[in-house]
Amino acid sequence: MEQTVTLSPSAAARVAAIADKQGKPAILRLSVEGGGCSGFQYKFGLADAPESDDAVAETDGVRLVVDSISLDLVSGCVVDYVESLGGAAFRVENPNAAAGCGCGSSFSV
Repeated sequence: MEQTVTLSPSAAARVAAIADKQGKPAILRLSVEGGGCSGFQYKFGLADAPESDDAVAETDGVRLVVDSISLDLVSGCVVDYVESLGGAAFRVENPNAAAGCGCGSSFSV
């Protein structure tokens, strides 16, 4: 079974805009850390380059990279960027999450 992650076109456009403004490559790193109100939490940041063990997905020239440990928890996910009255944020649609919190930034398996 191949483990994959996907970056939506809206998330790719937002990453490209942020990276351009900061003068960095358009590479978004998604990782998972222990903590948050549901056991695990998502962490986002710009990366300078993929690491050797990263899974890499590309959308519209923007790359999403996930380390091999985090990939086990987010395999099959879609990273999206949503804007609403409550604010704008990257959201992870994770099929592996058994439960999540109201803020959408943490989950349990």
